[in-house]
Amino acid sequence: MNLSTYFKDFENFLKLERNLSINTIKSYKSDLKKFNVFLSDKSFKKLSLLNSEIVREFLYNQSKIVSAKTQGRIISTLKTFFNFLVLEKVIKESPIGNIDYPKIHSKIPLVLSTNEIDKIINCAFSKKFGLRNQTIIEVIYSCGLRVSELTEMKISNVFFDESLIKILGKGNKERFIPLSGVAKKLLYNYIKCERKNIGNDKQYVDIVFLNNRGEKLTRVMVYNIINDAALEAKINKKISPHTLRHSFATHLIENGADIISIQKMLGHENIVTTEKYLHVNKKHLFETMIKFHPRK
Repeated sequence: MNLSTYFKDFENFLKLERNLSINTIKSYKSDLKKFNVFLSDKSFKKLSLLNSEIVREFLYNQSKIVSAKTQGRIISTLKTFFNFLVLEKVIKESPIGNIDYPKIHSKIPLVLSTNEIDKIINCAFSKKFGLRNQTIIEVIYSCGLRVSELTEMKISNVFFDESLIKILGKGNKERFIPLSGVAKKLLYNYIKCERKNIGNDKQYVDIVFLNNRGEKLTRVMVYNIINDAALEAKINKKISPHTLRHSFATHLIENGADIISIQKMLGHENIVTTEKYLHVNKKHLFETMIKFHPRK
């Protein structure tokens, strides 16, 4: 039996019906290919005979080599895929309906101080393409962007007069984020002075950040830009673009921003995801209570 027969239709379903991002769809396809290989190795031939025991065996094998978080994603992939097959009347019922997700222990995200972020941004300017790199780090931090949102950021979605940028986030959902004064100045200077001299490729004409060949930056390139600047700044921490996003949210909480506003700026669908930043700041919240509460 070859599940790949149904992959293209399933991919179209994810794009058109579920409106999932390209990266999420890639993850789904990768998970299904692993399951397909597992079934082929076992010489499993009939889809109608697929049951929870076979699925559990696959998941047990995966649990030896992947994290609980990845296991959870694989289960989600299989549930979605089998529900799709039921919808298409390929099978009568899903063989994964009674399988639970593994428990995932949430980690407290690394947060940089404003002083550390300033050092990283200043050191980014000392490298080649300094203005671009400095702007990238400032915009990720000041706007709390995901790295994919930064690489897809469009010039036509930057509104300098209103000090706003429009971002296309997960599930192709649009949101507006305010530009800080520093981010606005750097972004304006980069677009007007450096960006206009890079690239003639029509497919990238509206993309803000390009490499020296005039092509869109990859996620890995953004990661390297941030890490190189952090090394230059002598900050001995494992830093990623998401660290800057975590720091953005945490600093807003520390300075009194409400959780709903932060949720909207981060583009979180569920406020529970945003609430983890409250746990990061337990010490700060305790100090605030001691300082300002009438019952000291």
